[in-house]
Amino acid sequence: MKKDILIGIIIGLLANTIGVIIFSFYIGTTQDRTLTNVLQTALAEGRLGKIIAIGAVLNLVAFFGLLRQGQDARARGVLLMTIAMAFVTMILMFS
Repeated sequence: MKKDILIGIIIGLLANTIGVIIFSFYIGTTQDRTLTNVLQTALAEGRLGKIIAIGAVLNLVAFFGLLRQGQDARARGVLLMTIAMAFVTMILMFS
């Protein structure tokens, strides 16, 4: 049970990271904008929390996919990671 929750947390972290990367490539369409440049600019402008929140959309896909496969413990781990990312987003937006 605990192993499945940990796997779900890792899946949630990976899904969120992939979502952030995809969205960063979407908004950084010019040649000179690399991933680190986009994220540093977003941090400086106070928009990194919004990018993380948008990246968390892929957690929905992972969550419902795991529920559909009957892997409730892993889906619980994805949900825990989504809640953790919500707290990170809240801290970034209010600091």
